Amino acid sequence: MSDFVPTTDNDLLVWFDHFVMQISTDTEISVVDLAALTEANADFHAKIDHLNDAAAQAKQATADKNDSRNNMVNLIRAEARRIKARATYTDGQGAQLGIVGARDRHDLSISHPELSGTDLSGGVVSLNFSKYNSDGVNIYSKRDNDADWQLLHYASISPFMDVRPLLEVGKPELRYYCAVYVVKDKEIGNYSHEVVVNCTP
Repeated sequence: MSDFVPTTDNDLLVWFDHFVMQISTDTEISVVDLAALTEANADFHAKIDHLNDAAAQAKQATADKNDSRNNMVNLIRAEARRIKARATYTDGQGAQLGIVGARDRHDLSISHPELSGTDLSGGVVSLNFSKYNSDGVNIYSKRDNDADWQLLHYASISPFMDVRPLLEVGKPELRYYCAVYVVKDKEIGNYSHEVVVNCTP
């Protein structure tokens, strides 16, 4: 038989309230035992209330912190824009103030996109890719019966959704994908590793 004591705190609290109420009418229970159960019930209620209050306070504290951070960052960005708009602004001044972002040193000419695919069923595939400092990627694809790779789409935002219907309704199919970086409408670097996705109906 399973344990009669409920597993979750809320279920246990309801069960314990009922248990104490019922056993308080038992003429054979000792005063000491009943007092101990009643005290334990009250203590558990108090601890649950304290826990709920703490959780609510923590949630509010997190929200307050996020609001404060967003306000601070917005003020910083606005001030940085005003400073950079000055005729006297220099890169040295920007570096001194710490308002110049680090350069993206990812060399696209010798790298390839990181590509992954997730089957969402019905022929829909979610394709996630790395972009770094490129404009986007060209995504190529082929299916089992295709002789060669075909340009599927240019994508500038990850993920890209391949929403082509299945070749045969109700029948799974394998799709193959690869991608290459694009800068100023020209492909650059190497093609990604081949990604195979089993598309389910």
